[in-house]
Amino acid sequence: MRLIELFSREATAINVVAPNKEAVIDKLIDLQFTHGNITDKAVYKKAIYAREEEFSTYVGNGIVVPHAKTPVVTKPSLALVRLKDRIQYNPDDDEKSDLFFMIAAPMNGDLHVDILARMMTMLADEDFVAKLRLTKNEGEILDLLDHEEEMRFGDESFTQQTVVDDYYRILCVTACPTGIAHTYMAAENLQKAGAKLGLATKVETNGSGGAKNVLTAEEIAKADGIVIAADKNVEMARFDGKPVVMTRVADGIHKPEELIQKIINKEAPIYHHKGGAPAADSGASAGSAVYKHLMNGISNMLPFVVGGGIMIALAFLLDDYSIDPSNFGMNTPLAAFFKSVGGEAFGFMLPVLAGFIAMSIADRPGLAVGFTGGALAASGLSFSSIFSGANAVPSGFLGALLAGFVAGYLVRFLENVTENLPRSLNGIRPMLIYPFGGILTIGIVMCAINPFMGMINNGIAALLNSMGGTSAVLLGAVVGGMMSVDMGGPVNKAAYAFGIMSLSSGNYGVMAAVMVGGMVPPIVIALSTTLLARNKWSEEERNNGIVNYIMGLCFISEGAIPYAAGDPLRVLPSCIVGSAVAGALSMAFGCTLMAPHGGIFVFPTVGNPVMYIVALLVGSFVGAAILSALKPARKD
Repeated sequence: MRLIELFSREATAINVVAPNKEAVIDKLIDLQFTHGNITDKAVYKKAIYAREEEFSTYVGNGIVVPHAKTPVVTKPSLALVRLKDRIQYNPDDDEKSDLFFMIAAPMNGDLHVDILARMMTMLADEDFVAKLRLTKNEGEILDLLDHEEEMRFGDESFTQQTVVDDYYRILCVTACPTGIAHTYMAAENLQKAGAKLGLATKVETNGSGGAKNVLTAEEIAKADGIVIAADKNVEMARFDGKPVVMTRVADGIHKPEELIQKIINKEAPIYHHKGGAPAADSGASAGSAVYKHLMNGISNMLPFVVGGGIMIALAFLLDDYSIDPSNFGMNTPLAAFFKSVGGEAFGFMLPVLAGFIAMSIADRPGLAVGFTGGALAASGLSFSSIFSGANAVPSGFLGALLAGFVAGYLVRFLENVTENLPRSLNGIRPMLIYPFGGILTIGIVMCAINPFMGMINNGIAALLNSMGGTSAVLLGAVVGGMMSVDMGGPVNKAAYAFGIMSLSSGNYGVMAAVMVGGMVPPIVIALSTTLLARNKWSEEERNNGIVNYIMGLCFISEGAIPYAAGDPLRVLPSCIVGSAVAGALSMAFGCTLMAPHGGIFVFPTVGNPVMYIVALLVGSFVGAAILSALKPARKD
């Protein structure tokens, strides 16, 4: 690194009028602040004056080099002031001064000493200093500095130290329910924001493939603070005693600098782990908490449902219906293999859903109780089936949802009522009281409510299966449009959850409408930017639009988010209409999808695939046509 890299035109001023020492220091500090590397101007100013009180920074020949090393400086920088008229900086200076170089240095070894050493080597040349006093503008004085340093030192760095922190000052964790797009978009933006602020930043992603770039205990201990941008719970015990900002994953995408600044400004509360559920955002509403718990269950359930669902769908694709219609899916050995394995995986859907909802609420002690509740919802066990031999009535998806929340809050209740037990009995609480008391109670609850929840579940399934004509088309339009409202947010996830519930009830049309609706938004953007209205988009938007073809075909709705964020009043309505049209057409054409996922990967398992593609194309072109019509022409 060279000195010239620490200057900027914004931090340089010549022909400045300053009557005294205080005025010139204030001017220099204002210039330093333009670098964006000082988090607290008042603290930095105090450090400058503290250094001045220790000894004078006047170095002779009318030159002063005030400097400070302080934690509020995130990266080194230099500011330069040349006065119009010289001033007596200190009463005992041998002459008045007009050239001032202010150094801001982070708490990173003795970096300021290395900066001073090179600076004084250059300023010792009186001819060079004379030239500095004759320059006519800020650009000229910086060019002169650059030339002098180049001539004396070439590309040689002024320091052997690393000028970035030797530890991560900011740690982040990102996680979204599906662990795909939002998780990594937030991670990228937080990483960029940290770099912009000059802060060494590390981001752990809790994606669909598991946690990556995992934070170590040493990194956590050294860090200034942690930003948690997540819509599902993450492991929090490791952050006990650290400043933590907890927020939604969307804030990590749209407000990364603001989140990091809360850590630097010491506005983040200290997190204290109580051994129960991971703490939610302190500002979160009850609705946000419920959504977060629900998404934790769904995100952990998805691998079982997607993998098992595709296996079952392939079994029907590979089977021969004519052999035995009543045993369709199991008639051939290959089909039987796919259906058997897929069925086993799919069978974990309800226990995993309930188990991880409960775990989100009550941490690990809730997992076993939630799993048991979900299994009972799947089996339909009830008091009447046990004592009188009546048929079991599975309560399905809705029963598992209820079981997860009941199990979680039940374990939380057990934690609270046993909190005052003697310390010697603490060991038996998680090993005996929580699992035994929780499983016993959830068993009683589910046996009591399974018949009623089963009736509701069966009623919904019957209603969905009986829908035809206008009502089915309307339902398809609603769930398809919902997929575009917030593209991965709560409304999108609500439609997705409804599709999974319908799938578990044997209705495959709703899932097809949901999935085609989610594929439309990126394709709408791609068609408008590359085909229908190229002249209305910037070159960067057109280039990025090409990628949206791939994202749409892969069922990654979030590809449209940057465009929606930049122009929501035009992009969102266009995408919603396009998705609604696609969903309605999918239902009208009788398309089905047994796999709870979208994109070209599952097209072979779609019922009526040709018309499904037609629905996708028509919806995408309708949305793109509306967007292209609404988008104003560019002025440049």
